[in-house]
Order: sequence, then structure tokens, then C-alpha cells
Amino acid sequence: MSADGLRFAAQTTLVQRALETVRREPMDTPDLAREVFGLMQAPPGLASRLVFDLLGEDSRFSVDAQGVWSLDERPVLEGRTRLSETKFAVVDVETTGSSVTKGARIVEFSAVFVEGGDIRGEYTTLVNPEAWIPGWITRLTGIEPQMVDDAPRFRDISTRVREALEGRVFVAHNVGFDWRFVAEELRMANSIMPEGPKLCTVRMARRVLPGLRRRGLDSLSRYYDVDIVNRHRAGDDARATAVILLRMLEAVDRQGIVYWDQLEDWIAGRAAVLPLPSASEEGLSA
Repeated sequence: MSADGLRFAAQTTLVQRALETVRREPMDTPDLAREVFGLMQAPPGLASRLVFDLLGEDSRFSVDAQGVWSLDERPVLEGRTRLSETKFAVVDVETTGSSVTKGARIVEFSAVFVEGGDIRGEYTTLVNPEAWIPGWITRLTGIEPQMVDDAPRFRDISTRVREALEGRVFVAHNVGFDWRFVAEELRMANSIMPEGPKLCTVRMARRVLPGLRRRGLDSLSRYYDVDIVNRHRAGDDARATAVILLRMLEAVDRQGIVYWDQLEDWIAGRAAVLPLPSASEEGLSA
């Protein structure tokens, strides 16, 4: 078996262990790390990173603002929802650092709305992080401290953010990163993350473009000839990710994947490419 095959098998075993554990009862992140990875005294930051890296992109799992994991009942997308009818919120955030567990905050938020094979609008705003913006973040993003002095704090936009995400699949490039930051900011604003599925365009690209060596946003943008005007700005990155999502949805449609649950199973490796739905299926779903 190849190295990639061995890694996939090991990851599948860990995910299965997590499924069996959480199916018995909901469990907080440190306890779940102990059960899944056998880490008896792992630092909280390490435990959180391991669990989120393993499960954060898996739509079968849900984690609340207190870090308690459970199986996702999928209240938003029930049954066989067509991808053409699925609503997506393609999210990107810029932050003061790389770790939400170390107190990094959001300095820019963007959600681009995709539905029916097209982009249907967006919500983008700078955010006053109420914290210092390090120089390396300014060099990376171009966002200087004075630019956010008069920007709203996250708690001021928390209602608008929830509205942007409610009833939509949460999509991001490396979805665990953006999801964790938004969930934590909503928690600190005395709000909660809307329940619903998540979709990672990195994982999706692994299935759609298995021959592509790199699947970072820059690589996918070059592959699909998508121009990013201001790289590492939330609005531009989210718009580019939205266009890439649309291109990949076109690709999976050509392979006969037309339902949301089919896409989930295919990306997770639980199913091969599926045939087009039969006429009887078409009639039942109409």
C-alpha cells in the first residue's frame, strides 16, 4: 500500500473510532482526544488541534460553542437535496494570528452566497478585533491597525453573520480554520454558530482533481484561471473560492453526482463516482 493509502487507512480508523465514541454520548474535545488518539495528558491546544484537524471538516460531526462534539442531525439539509437547490455560504476570514486557542481574533469577514449555479451576493466587512494586529499580518493582508479603528466589533455584526450562515452549507478553503474562528467569535458575542453541514474546498479538490500536486487557493486559482485581485483579503479570497466551488460543482455534476448526500459520501471516500439517478428517482424527487 502506498504512503497516501496508509495515511488514509489510519485516518479512516481514527474517524471510525470517533464515530463510535460520540455515538455513545456527546464528548468534549479533551476527552475525545483521549478516546480517539490515546492522549492521556495532552495540552489543551494540542488536543483541540488534533481533534479539529481530524473531524472539523466531516459533516457527520457537530461541535458546539463549549467544544462538545456530537453527531450532526443535519437539520438544515434533510433527505436528498439537489446540489442545484443547495445554498452555500463561502466564507473567508483574516485574523490577527493562526490560532484561535491562543486568542487570535477576526479582522475581516466575508461570506459569498452561491445558489443555483451562480453567485447571489456577499457580505464583507472589516472587523475591529479589539486586539493588536501584528506586523506580519499587516504585511500579509495589507490590513493596518488604523484601518479597523472605526470598523464594527464582531459582536456588533454577530446577528448579520448568523443570518449570512443560517440555512446554508458553510464552505471554506481549509474549512476547519474559518469555522473555528467564526464559531469562537460568535460564542464571545453570546451567540452560537448556526447548525448545518460544512464543505472544505481543499478536500473536494482532492477528489475532483486527484492529479493536481498542490491544492492551495493559489494553485486552484491558476488551474481554473481565476484572478484574485487582493490575495489574503477576505472578500477577494472568498469570491475566488466561490468561483472554484462552482467549477468543481460542474465537474461533479458531469460525473453523475447531483445530490448533496452523494457529494458528502464521495468526498469522504464512502462512495465511488455514482451513476446518474434513474428516472424513478427523478420522479420521486421532483
